[in-house]
Amino acid sequence: MGSFSYPSAELDDLLDCYLHGYVSSRVMRLARENVEGLPVCIAATKCDGLVLSLTPFSHSYNYRSAVLFGYASPVDDIEEKLWAMELITNSVVPGRWQDSRTPPDGTELASTTILKVKIASGSGKIRDGEPHDDKKDLDRSDITEKVWTGVVPMWETLGEPIASRSNGFSEKPEYIHAFADRVNKENESYAQKATRDP
Repeated sequence: MGSFSYPSAELDDLLDCYLHGYVSSRVMRLARENVEGLPVCIAATKCDGLVLSLTPFSHSYNYRSAVLFGYASPVDDIEEKLWAMELITNSVVPGRWQDSRTPPDGTELASTTILKVKIASGSGKIRDGEPHDDKKDLDRSDITEKVWTGVVPMWETLGEPIASRSNGFSEKPEYIHAFADRVNKENESYAQKATRDP
Protein backbone atom coordinates (compact mmCIF):
# COMPACT_ATOMS: atom_id res chain seq x y z
CA MET A 1 0.00 0.00 0.00
CA GLY A 2 1.31 3.41 -0.91
CA SER A 3 0.83 6.57 -2.92
CA PHE A 4 3.17 7.38 -5.79
CA SER A 5 1.56 10.82 -6.13
CA TYR A 6 1.94 11.55 -2.40
CA PRO A 7 4.93 9.52 -1.12
CA SER A 8 4.58 10.95 2.41
CA ALA A 9 1.03 9.60 2.73
CA GLU A 10 0.26 7.75 5.95
CA LEU A 11 -1.94 4.69 6.54
CA ASP A 12 -4.97 6.87 7.28
CA ASP A 13 -4.57 8.66 3.91
CA LEU A 14 -6.02 7.40 0.63
CA LEU A 15 -3.57 4.75 -0.60
CA ASP A 16 -3.35 2.51 -3.64
CA CYS A 17 -2.55 -1.19 -3.52
CA TYR A 18 0.19 -2.33 -5.87
CA LEU A 19 0.37 -5.91 -7.12
CA HIS A 20 2.98 -7.53 -9.33
CA GLY A 21 2.92 -10.53 -11.58
CA TYR A 22 4.13 -12.14 -14.76
CA VAL A 23 3.24 -10.08 -17.80
CA SER A 24 1.20 -12.83 -19.52
CA SER A 25 -0.68 -14.10 -16.48
CA ARG A 26 -4.45 -14.04 -16.81
CA VAL A 27 -5.16 -11.23 -14.35
CA MET A 28 -2.48 -9.00 -15.90
CA ARG A 29 -3.90 -9.58 -19.40
CA LEU A 30 -7.45 -8.86 -18.19
CA ALA A 31 -6.32 -5.63 -16.53
CA ARG A 32 -4.68 -4.45 -19.77
CA GLU A 33 -7.88 -5.21 -21.70
CA ASN A 34 -10.14 -3.27 -19.31
CA VAL A 35 -9.63 0.46 -19.92
CA GLU A 36 -11.76 1.50 -16.92
CA GLY A 37 -9.85 -0.76 -14.56
CA LEU A 38 -10.41 -4.42 -13.81
CA PRO A 39 -12.76 -4.93 -10.83
CA VAL A 40 -10.78 -6.89 -8.23
CA CYS A 41 -11.15 -8.18 -4.71
CA ILE A 42 -8.06 -8.61 -2.54
CA ALA A 43 -8.37 -10.61 0.67
CA ALA A 44 -5.91 -11.47 3.43
CA THR A 45 -6.24 -13.35 6.71
CA LYS A 46 -3.80 -13.98 9.53
CA CYS A 47 -4.62 -16.67 12.12
CA ASP A 48 -3.57 -16.02 15.71
CA GLY A 49 -5.01 -18.98 17.58
CA LEU A 50 -7.23 -22.06 17.74
CA VAL A 51 -10.25 -21.39 19.95
CA LEU A 52 -11.41 -24.65 21.56
CA SER A 53 -14.85 -24.53 23.14
CA LEU A 54 -17.09 -26.94 25.00
CA THR A 55 -18.79 -27.99 21.77
CA PRO A 56 -17.41 -28.33 18.23
CA PHE A 57 -20.17 -25.94 17.12
CA SER A 58 -18.52 -23.13 19.10
CA HIS A 59 -14.90 -23.77 18.05
CA SER A 60 -13.32 -20.85 16.23
CA TYR A 61 -10.07 -19.09 15.35
CA ASN A 62 -8.56 -15.87 16.56
CA TYR A 63 -7.78 -13.98 13.36
CA ARG A 64 -7.34 -10.68 11.59
CA SER A 65 -8.79 -10.29 8.11
CA ALA A 66 -9.27 -7.60 5.51
CA VAL A 67 -10.99 -7.40 2.13
CA LEU A 68 -10.40 -4.61 -0.39
CA PHE A 69 -12.50 -3.89 -3.47
CA GLY A 70 -11.15 -1.75 -6.25
CA TYR A 71 -10.14 -1.32 -9.87
CA ALA A 72 -6.77 -2.50 -11.17
CA SER A 73 -4.89 -0.86 -14.02
CA PRO A 74 -1.38 -1.56 -15.32
CA VAL A 75 1.33 0.93 -14.38
CA ASP A 76 2.99 2.13 -17.59
CA ASP A 77 5.09 4.99 -16.21
CA ILE A 78 8.59 3.57 -15.65
CA GLU A 79 9.28 5.81 -12.63
CA GLU A 80 6.09 4.69 -10.89
CA LYS A 81 6.72 1.06 -11.88
CA LEU A 82 10.19 1.11 -10.27
CA TRP A 83 8.78 2.90 -7.20
CA ALA A 84 6.09 0.22 -6.86
CA MET A 85 8.61 -2.60 -7.30
CA GLU A 86 10.71 -1.08 -4.51
CA LEU A 87 7.61 -0.71 -2.31
CA ILE A 88 6.63 -4.35 -2.89
CA THR A 89 10.17 -5.67 -2.31
CA ASN A 90 10.62 -3.70 0.90
CA SER A 91 7.23 -4.89 2.17
CA VAL A 92 8.70 -8.41 2.25
CA VAL A 93 11.92 -7.42 4.06
CA PRO A 94 12.51 -3.71 4.79
CA GLY A 95 15.67 -2.48 3.11
CA ARG A 96 15.92 -5.41 0.70
CA TRP A 97 15.61 -3.28 -2.47
CA GLN A 98 18.72 -1.30 -1.53
CA ASP A 99 20.60 -4.49 -0.65
CA SER A 100 20.05 -6.28 -3.96
CA ARG A 101 20.93 -5.77 -7.63
CA THR A 102 18.75 -2.89 -8.68
CA PRO A 103 17.29 -1.53 -10.80
CA PRO A 104 15.84 -4.52 -12.64
CA ASP A 105 17.26 -5.02 -16.10
CA GLY A 106 15.20 -4.60 -19.28
CA THR A 107 14.16 -8.24 -19.46
CA GLU A 108 12.99 -8.25 -15.84
CA LEU A 109 11.01 -5.04 -16.35
CA ALA A 110 9.44 -6.32 -19.57
CA SER A 111 8.34 -9.61 -17.97
CA THR A 112 6.76 -7.97 -14.91
CA THR A 113 3.45 -6.14 -14.81
CA ILE A 114 2.60 -3.87 -11.91
CA LEU A 115 -1.08 -3.26 -11.22
CA LYS A 116 -2.21 -0.19 -9.35
CA VAL A 117 -5.46 -0.90 -7.54
CA LYS A 118 -7.57 2.15 -6.77
CA ILE A 119 -9.43 1.14 -3.63
CA ALA A 120 -13.19 1.72 -3.78
CA SER A 121 -14.10 0.12 -0.46
CA GLY A 122 -12.92 -2.37 2.08
CA SER A 123 -13.67 -4.01 5.37
CA GLY A 124 -11.79 -5.67 8.16
CA LYS A 125 -12.65 -8.07 10.94
CA ILE A 126 -10.79 -9.20 14.03
CA ARG A 127 -11.71 -12.09 16.31
CA ASP A 128 -9.74 -12.44 19.49
CA GLY A 129 -10.33 -13.60 23.00
CA GLU A 130 -11.47 -16.73 24.75
CA PRO A 131 -14.14 -19.27 23.76
CA HIS A 132 -17.69 -17.98 24.05
CA ASP A 133 -19.77 -20.97 25.06
CA ASP A 134 -23.53 -20.99 25.50
CA LYS A 135 -24.88 -20.53 29.01
CA LYS A 136 -26.76 -23.82 28.71
CA ASP A 137 -23.38 -25.60 28.49
CA LEU A 138 -21.51 -23.40 30.98
CA ASP A 139 -24.12 -24.25 33.64
CA ARG A 140 -23.49 -27.99 33.27
CA SER A 141 -20.64 -29.21 35.47
CA ASP A 142 -20.83 -32.64 33.79
CA ILE A 143 -19.50 -30.86 30.68
CA THR A 144 -17.29 -28.10 32.11
CA GLU A 145 -15.40 -30.50 34.37
CA LYS A 146 -14.48 -32.95 31.61
CA VAL A 147 -13.88 -30.75 28.54
CA TRP A 148 -10.81 -28.50 28.32
CA THR A 149 -11.51 -25.10 26.80
CA GLY A 150 -9.14 -22.33 25.88
CA VAL A 151 -6.97 -20.95 23.12
CA VAL A 152 -3.94 -22.49 21.48
CA PRO A 153 -1.98 -19.44 20.30
CA MET A 154 -0.43 -19.69 16.85
CA TRP A 155 1.94 -17.35 15.08
CA GLU A 156 4.12 -17.26 12.03
CA THR A 157 7.82 -17.61 12.84
CA LEU A 158 10.70 -16.67 10.60
CA GLY A 159 13.60 -19.10 10.86
CA GLU A 160 17.35 -18.60 10.90
CA PRO A 161 18.52 -17.27 7.49
CA ILE A 162 20.30 -19.94 5.43
CA ALA A 163 22.72 -18.81 2.73
CA SER A 164 22.26 -20.13 -0.80
CA ARG A 165 24.94 -22.31 -2.36
CA SER A 166 25.85 -19.47 -4.72
CA ASN A 167 26.14 -16.91 -1.91
CA GLY A 168 29.52 -15.17 -1.90
CA PHE A 169 28.70 -12.70 0.86
CA SER A 170 30.69 -13.54 3.98
CA GLU A 171 28.19 -12.63 6.73
CA LYS A 172 24.44 -12.62 7.09
CA PRO A 173 23.24 -9.03 6.95
CA GLU A 174 22.20 -7.65 10.34
CA TYR A 175 19.03 -6.06 8.91
CA ILE A 176 17.72 -9.55 8.01
CA HIS A 177 18.37 -10.85 11.53
CA ALA A 178 16.82 -7.73 13.07
CA PHE A 179 13.76 -8.01 10.83
CA ALA A 180 13.22 -11.70 11.66
CA ASP A 181 13.64 -11.09 15.39
CA ARG A 182 11.21 -8.15 15.35
CA VAL A 183 8.57 -10.00 13.33
CA ASN A 184 8.83 -13.12 15.52
CA LYS A 185 8.44 -11.09 18.72
CA GLU A 186 5.51 -9.08 17.33
CA ASN A 187 3.70 -12.16 16.03
CA GLU A 188 4.11 -14.08 19.29
CA SER A 189 3.13 -11.10 21.42
CA TYR A 190 -0.03 -10.46 19.40
CA ALA A 191 -1.08 -14.12 19.43
CA GLN A 192 -0.55 -14.35 23.21
CA LYS A 193 -2.53 -11.15 23.87
CA ALA A 194 -5.34 -12.34 21.58
CA THR A 195 -6.02 -15.32 23.89
CA ARG A 196 -7.84 -13.10 26.39
CA ASP A 197 -11.04 -11.15 26.02
CA PRO A 198 -10.41 -7.39 25.86
